[in-house]
Amino acid sequence: MIVKMFTVGLLDTNCYVVECEKTGEAVIIDPGFGSTKSEHILSEVSRIGFEIRYLVNTHGHVDHTSGNRLVKEKTGAPILIHRDDEDMLTDPQMNLSREFGIVITPPPADQLLQEGDIIKVGRLNLKVIHTPGHTRGSISILGEDVVFTGDTLFAGSIGRTDFPGSSFEMIMQSIRDRLMRLPDHVRVYPGHGPPSIIGEERRDNLFLRGLY
Repeated sequence: MIVKMFTVGLLDTNCYVVECEKTGEAVIIDPGFGSTKSEHILSEVSRIGFEIRYLVNTHGHVDHTSGNRLVKEKTGAPILIHRDDEDMLTDPQMNLSREFGIVITPPPADQLLQEGDIIKVGRLNLKVIHTPGHTRGSISILGEDVVFTGDTLFAGSIGRTDFPGSSFEMIMQSIRDRLMRLPDHVRVYPGHGPPSIIGEERRDNLFLRGLY
């Protein structure tokens, strides 16, 4: 597995290209970018020769979905999102784009995800973990020794829970019951900020104090 991280957009969202080097297939996670950054990322993927099989959103907020239309038009890759965030793609109020003074409505999802689904990318098996709290349909994506946590868990922090549909109790339960049950060595790739590992977050993340 090859993981490439691109920090994009006004909110410095982490967009990931996850590649199976054995088969030349790849998935894009959270393309929160505009047209200029889109061209750069897609040209880089094309230069290496990988085929984009899927476009996965960890949740429906605009800073993680604004590039959906561009990527789909360029690659034909289907859009995947958890069923509980499906409506956020086509509703600028729910995806918060209207709050930023713009109206962005990505195309509707092609496939709806739920807990336990497997996204196959070449020889990679990426497992969907439903981690609600930041949004009702927030997911984390578990690969071999890596987890992409969207806006659920950050290095030293957690996702915001002051948006419509957010819940502090739910995000803490998701982190405790889902993410903190992963082995210490699993690498964390969050939706914003630097990568971390589960063991460091279990030990040093102040938001998780008293969680156990």
